[in-house]
Amino acid sequence: MALVLATDDHGGPEIFASLQGEGPSIGAPVAFIRTSRCNLACTWCDTAYTWRFANEHGGDEREHSDGIFYDRKSNQVSLSPEDAAAQIAALGQSRLVITGGEPLLQAGKLAEMLEHLPDISVEIETNGTVSPPARLDIRVGQYNVSPKLAHSGNRTEFALIPERLDHFAADPRAFFKFVIASPDDVGEVLDLARQYRFKKGHVFLMAEGTSSEALRGRQEWLAPLCLEHGFQMSDRLHIHLYGDSRAT
Repeated sequence: MALVLATDDHGGPEIFASLQGEGPSIGAPVAFIRTSRCNLACTWCDTAYTWRFANEHGGDEREHSDGIFYDRKSNQVSLSPEDAAAQIAALGQSRLVITGGEPLLQAGKLAEMLEHLPDISVEIETNGTVSPPARLDIRVGQYNVSPKLAHSGNRTEFALIPERLDHFAADPRAFFKFVIASPDDVGEVLDLARQYRFKKGHVFLMAEGTSSEALRGRQEWLAPLCLEHGFQMSDRLHIHLYGDSRAT
């Protein structure tokens, strides 16, 4: 079996080099690989082309704010783990970010891919609902866990699974990154931080938005809330540099 990856604007696999745009490694030069498919459906998702596919009935019934359905054939590509590793190695970066979609849905094939990249440092971006198997976990240096709050549109029992959050909260490699659309969302983060005892310095709040204007507008009120509650604040550097586009 092959990895199922998202496509770039030219129809090839979304494997590219860029600066990490979010979270604790923001600004670092990295290689990216974006997997396709997701088990959640955020109404504001900026990579809906990884999961909201058209079908004979119209399309994926999970809601999204822009209402767009994507053609599966032109937005998914299969690649062997070995070939994916070769393309990543050719980018010449010492750090790899595996993102999605939800990458851990393809954990076995990702582990196989990483066996061909023994010297690269690995970050995985995950929604925190899937446990990483040992074969993959042993090769990961950092988890960027982004649990989905109520405003995402996901049902709580699917998006916030206690045993999964317990697992990541206990892992010193895990950092938590919450998408914030309104000040009320911060209260939900505070409740989760108390319940799961997130480590100090491991919680990032990130304004929701796909334009510099939207991000700056929300950051005006988000910054003082981070200061008040002791949370880190994450920007979305890639949005300022490249806009809301693929392979950036």
